[in-house]
Amino acid sequence: MLRPIGSGSLIADAGLAGRPRKSRWPARLDLAQSASGLLLVLFLWGHMFFVSSILFGKDAMWTITKFFEGYYFFGVSYPWIVSIVVALVIGLFVTHALLAMRKFPIDYRQFATFRTQMRSMHHEDTTLWFWQAITGFAMFFLAPGHLYMMLTRPDRIGPFESADRVWSEHWWPLYILLLLAVELHGGIGLYRLAVKWGWFTGGDADVTRRRLKRLKWAITAFFLVLGLATLAAYMRIGIEHADRYGERYVPSHVRGAP
Repeated sequence: MLRPIGSGSLIADAGLAGRPRKSRWPARLDLAQSASGLLLVLFLWGHMFFVSSILFGKDAMWTITKFFEGYYFFGVSYPWIVSIVVALVIGLFVTHALLAMRKFPIDYRQFATFRTQMRSMHHEDTTLWFWQAITGFAMFFLAPGHLYMMLTRPDRIGPFESADRVWSEHWWPLYILLLLAVELHGGIGLYRLAVKWGWFTGGDADVTRRRLKRLKWAITAFFLVLGLATLAAYMRIGIEHADRYGERYVPSHVRGAP
């Protein structure tokens, strides 16, 4: 007589009965890490385009600033709107960092062992992970100052205000290091996300990876060039405006008003 086949009988026949199920939490945490990283990359790309508006002139940057302060919606600027956005970004940044730390070497011995294995393997993706970890660690120390400034002093964002911070307040060395760390970390992270979750998979995995790496380096190079050009523009304005440090920018259409 045939007995019905159910999930319980299949598990028993396979010899899996009594074995503890593996926890799904590692997979869930990996998904949360991937999602938070993707959101941060998208935010950083948007942020770079917004701050690079200075390349189109001081009025263009002033307009973008006022847009995010709600001026064109409410008729009045509310810098605290920027503070809310920054607070959300800080929360996302901390969440992503805590999730990523699960995979960091916990002491110098583990770190040294990993470096030795990496050098002997000559595996490009492992080397990319190493540099992603290094740049991520650097961002722990480079990002908080900028985020704190944007959180507590959102009213100091503008053509003159930002340029004064970059040049007269000597923030430009920090911004150069932060730019390098962010763009390298984000570019590598996006590549590893595509590989990990099987995005853009083709018939030949090796060919797909090579294409993704070329795309990753092209995107990284684009945002590095854009970021350095943007920083140079703020430095130039800061130098020209150094003798009037603290003066707020007034757009041309207001200066020209009777």
